[in-house]
Amino acid sequence: MTNVLSLPPEMKNIVKILYIFLGSLTLVIAVFGVVIPGLPVTPFLLLTAWFYVRSSEKLFKLLINNKFLGRYILKFKKDKGMSRRTKIYSISLMWFMILASTIFFIESLIVRIVVIGAGIAGTIVMGFIIKTVKISSES
Repeated sequence: MTNVLSLPPEMKNIVKILYIFLGSLTLVIAVFGVVIPGLPVTPFLLLTAWFYVRSSEKLFKLLINNKFLGRYILKFKKDKGMSRRTKIYSISLMWFMILASTIFFIESLIVRIVVIGAGIAGTIVMGFIIKTVKISSES
């Protein structure tokens, strides 16, 4: 994994600013996911943490210590992934809410496309990128 500190000096600031921007963008999407049914929260918070840990210790600590958002990341860190049951439940609930929202509540085609695109991204991250772990309480 490339850390900003291992880059040549002239590239450090550019990459750091890019990572902070991308981390902040994924944070905004995650926050929207808290209040908009269908948008996944955890995958976008994990991306935010990944960008912040490589660019800004201060922003990373603010994220982890946030009383609302930090718990998502800390649980993932503790479990070192998501259980198969949690993945299936999360993806199913996410798609149920996405479909309900896009069919019954969202009229704008552009917003529908954005919500479905975020759902696809969340499904890819939860289903294929995030490690599946066996949790002792899972049968």
